[in-house]
Amino acid sequence: MTVQLQVETSVHIERHYAVTEIAEMWNLSADKVRELFENEPGVLLIGERNPRHKRRYVTLRIPQSVLERVHHRLSSKSGVR
Repeated sequence: MTVQLQVETSVHIERHYAVTEIAEMWNLSADKVRELFENEPGVLLIGERNPRHKRRYVTLRIPQSVLERVHHRLSSKSGVR
């Protein structure tokens, strides 16, 4: 139980990235970054996903640990080819 408390405490302290920051770092479009991260566990979704509107009013904030996890997963996939 102590370990989980430490993880939960550190998540709010760690650096969180905006979609545009990751898009620039990885040389991808913001739409592709959004697609990669919007259903990833641990990503903060701020706003509403209202299907009545054409535009999604959702802001993503991606913690450093999630960024590293996805990068590792994508890197290991590309190494298999």
